[in-house]
Amino acid sequence: MNVRTYNPSVRVGNWNEDIQLEEDTLKDFLEKRERGELSFQKRSKLSQMLFKPVNLSISRDGCVHYGDVVVLQCLGAQDRTNYTNDGPRNTCNLAVTPQASNLLQLTKLEGNCDVSGSTSTEPNLRSSFVIKGCEPNHVKGDKLCYGQDFFLCTMDGEGGDLYLQSDRTTLEKSAPRSRHQAVTFVSQPSALTKWRILYYDPRMRMENEDIPVPANSIVIISHMKTNQDLAVEESFLTRTPFGHREYEISANTYLDSHKAEKDVNRWMLVMGVPGDEICPIVPDSQ
Repeated sequence: MNVRTYNPSVRVGNWNEDIQLEEDTLKDFLEKRERGELSFQKRSKLSQMLFKPVNLSISRDGCVHYGDVVVLQCLGAQDRTNYTNDGPRNTCNLAVTPQASNLLQLTKLEGNCDVSGSTSTEPNLRSSFVIKGCEPNHVKGDKLCYGQDFFLCTMDGEGGDLYLQSDRTTLEKSAPRSRHQAVTFVSQPSALTKWRILYYDPRMRMENEDIPVPANSIVIISHMKTNQDLAVEESFLTRTPFGHREYEISANTYLDSHKAEKDVNRWMLVMGVPGDEICPIVPDSQ
């Protein structure tokens, strides 16, 4: 094995080849930097893309519609004294996470992508989703009602237009830590990508069937095929490729002693409403 024991300026052994190799390495580095192909440059561009702020849809009538851009938010635990991790569960948003294997090659989100609960509550490309209809009669702009099926999709363009999917747990396919029903984003719609909104109180669920879903209210998001509810696994944290620790997301119904869904199954479809922080009412200057 040839080991350099002298300063590079000392011409010993294959000194000409060593100098040429160092010059070629530096030239290759400079060319990659000019083209923006260095790893830290790719990582910076990806972070700028995924964490780019997104404007949510404005609900003029207080309801959710097909085609609206929303954030799915699960409020923090009401009981702040009982917890299993570093602290009680905090408010989190549903977020898409690209897999680490092809992270630096991405120019937009591509399936399959993982799902996690991000404690960053600012709307961005990771945490903003579009409500899309499953049937031809579900026209963009129509109100989404309790019990109607829908697709939950990422944004178009850089968002990749991916569909939230889940399927029954098997020995080979489940959530990594909780072992519950896994939730992922895929590129093609199917029967596994259909979801529905349920009224949060099971005692009034039948009475609210086919009633428009109000924006910014507590709801249950249920998977059509398996009848399991979207859930935040508060006991299991996962580390994303960005270095963040986020909650694992699964499809699993947690019931209390009254057969009602627990807080980890309760979500809000966050939108802008005239007069709030997202869409403030500007007073007349006259």
